[in-house]
Amino acid sequence: MDEPFVMNAADAPALAHSRRATIIDFEPDDAPWPDTGVNIQILRPGQPNGRYHSEPVQEDFLVLQGECIVILEGEERPLRQWDFLHCPAGAEHIFVGAGDGPCAVLMIGSRRKDEAYYPVNEVAAKYDASVTTATDEPAEAYADWRQEPWRQVPNPWPLD
Repeated sequence: MDEPFVMNAADAPALAHSRRATIIDFEPDDAPWPDTGVNIQILRPGQPNGRYHSEPVQEDFLVLQGECIVILEGEERPLRQWDFLHCPAGAEHIFVGAGDGPCAVLMIGSRRKDEAYYPVNEVAAKYDASVTTATDEPAEAYADWRQEPWRQVPNPWPLD
């Protein structure tokens, strides 16, 4: 059952993957939220947070600390602390860490539709963030990354 709660970001569980960002996840495993996904992703320089994609729902992002680039509609754009990005439904995007240290991005997305499209994109491919064949299937988009499981790690928040 979904109940109100307060959680400090430093106390939330964190999951890491060598090829993707570390995720600080506020959502309880036993009670997934039906409407909105919220997490903080920590990216190291050159590290993508996933595969270049679009979704049929709105997503919004706020850079909390550090620098990153967003590949948005096929173009690289630099982002820095306190930059906000709004992605309307259908906007193709992915984040890649930049600068001299880690970057933290608050990510908020609608869950009204659990769908995604992963197009081939040569800009994203420079960062191992593009599929080689377009797909609507997350399992296909991440097949080469699924060889390594997510692992629980000490929460890195606040960043140094």
